[in-house]
Parts: sequence; structure tokens; C-alpha cells
Amino acid sequence: MRILIVGAGATGGAFGTRLQEAGRDVTYLVRSERQRLLQRDGLRFLAPDGDRTHAVTAVTGISEGDHYDLVVIAVKAPALKAILGTAGPAIGKKTQILPFLNGLDHIDVLEDAFPGQVIGGLVKIVAMVDEFGAIRQMTPLSTMTIGALTADPLPPSLVETLDVPGIDLTITTTIMQQLWEKWAFISAAGALTCLLRNNVGAILEAGGRPQILQAIAEAENVAAAAGYPVSEPGHQQSLQMLSAPGSSFTSSLYRDLQRGQAVEAEHLLGSLAARARTLNVDTPLLDLAVTQVRAHHINPTGGGIFDSASA
Repeated sequence: MRILIVGAGATGGAFGTRLQEAGRDVTYLVRSERQRLLQRDGLRFLAPDGDRTHAVTAVTGISEGDHYDLVVIAVKAPALKAILGTAGPAIGKKTQILPFLNGLDHIDVLEDAFPGQVIGGLVKIVAMVDEFGAIRQMTPLSTMTIGALTADPLPPSLVETLDVPGIDLTITTTIMQQLWEKWAFISAAGALTCLLRNNVGAILEAGGRPQILQAIAEAENVAAAAGYPVSEPGHQQSLQMLSAPGSSFTSSLYRDLQRGQAVEAEHLLGSLAARARTLNVDTPLLDLAVTQVRAHHINPTGGGIFDSASA
């Protein structure tokens, strides 16, 4: 299968390297600056099982009619609509589309544009792009879970293509359930850490356990109202990660906010809050977090000069 990976960041670069090392035909669709770096230096991948650099095929556009068998979308949600125009020529009537984005809005967007061609997927990996453009995978965790969004089974050729060393591949018949569970956890963590501006350990030490439980409950209540109640193991995992004393855990949303980068707040928190209103679920803490993040984008410096004389 010809594979086009949209984005050569932490997720796309890590999983793309594993596929390339297994002999798969991989091309990256990237921005011009990233293309120049990859053409000059190759793609360096530092993982627990070794440090390697591979020459890669990186393009900034697709010729009309140059269809790929599989298009993997590995960018953050804010970039989705922009890249659809760039990646569109790669998608033919038989192309399968596998997005690895958080939340669920992207599924609706892709299904509207390419009905019946979208596969549900989620990945778990602790990785980052360092200051030199290399991909660093910090732990051995590297899982990929995929499942059909229809009653039809996944094509065997797709499963065979993605089943390579270094990727712990799982095929599921409940991909929507798992996407909702991940969304509920990420949203609870994001709302909590963005609103209180700290890690889990500090929030707990400050007396924030009730707010932690409330954030989890609000997100899980929305999932339940949507028809995908979070499983008990999923709930316990969220509880464990968000209430561990001394934990330095923060959400990627909060880390992005600190760095001033484009964040997925609307795609994750805003969308979940909107669905909550549609489903008549009260989410006061989530709503407050959404307002806080939006206010930050309007005025990143936070307020003006306090005039003590007029006060």
C-alpha cells in the first residue's frame, strides 16, 4: 500500500519511522520548512530501542489524481481544515483515511467530505519533536488502535500493512467507545490543568480533589448522555492519573497554552461543552475552562495595569 502521512511531527514521525523500517512505502506531506529540514538531515528517530536517521520522501503538495491507498492524518485539530485542501488530491474513491486526532469533530468533518472512507483510530505514545527537529520517544509505549466506523470489517491488507515491529496494533469493534473514553479523559485533564494552571500534584496539595472529581464527572456525564458511558476501567484510569499525590502530570492543552502554541481547546473542550448543551448536561467547570482559554487567546498577557489611585 502507498501510505501518505500528513504531518511529520511526534506522532506522524514516530509511527512513520516504524512503518518505513518494516519496508512500507511511506511519504510525508509537510510544510515547506519541514520539508527542507527532512531533505537536508533525514528524519532522526530516538527511541528506547535505538537512535537512527532515515532518508524520507517528503512533499509539500500532491498532484491531481496521484491517489494513495492510505492517508494517515497526524496533525493537530486546528490544522485539519487547511490540510484537507492540500491532501485532497491524494484521496481517491478507494483511499482509506485514518486520522489520529483527539476528540470527535474531525470524524464528522472527514465523513462529510469522504463518506465511507474514514477509519476510527487512536494512538498512545510519549514523544516530542526536539529543537533540532528530531523525534524523541521517551517510553516504550507505542500503541495503535483502529476500528471500522461501519459494520464492515477492516480490509486485511490494511491490518497487515500496519502490523509492524514497534507498533502494538489492536483491532477493535468498539472504536467509537474508545474514542469517547479518550476524549472524556483528555477533556477532564485539560479543563482542570488549564483552569487551575498547574500540575495534578500541586492541585491536590492545594485542596483541589473536589474539582478533580468534578472535572472527571462532567466529561463522563457527557459521554454517557451521548450513548458511550465510560467503562469502569476507563474511569479508574482517569481517577488514578488525575489524583496521584505528587504527580507532575499536566495536559498537552496546558503545555501548549504555556508555550503560546495553537491549542486544540475548541476541538476538545469547546466541542464537548457544546455537545453537553445539546444533551442537556450541566458542565459548569468545563464551561469555565473554555471561557478561560478563550480569554487567554484574546489577551495572552492577562489583564491591564492596576490603577491604585482610581481604585
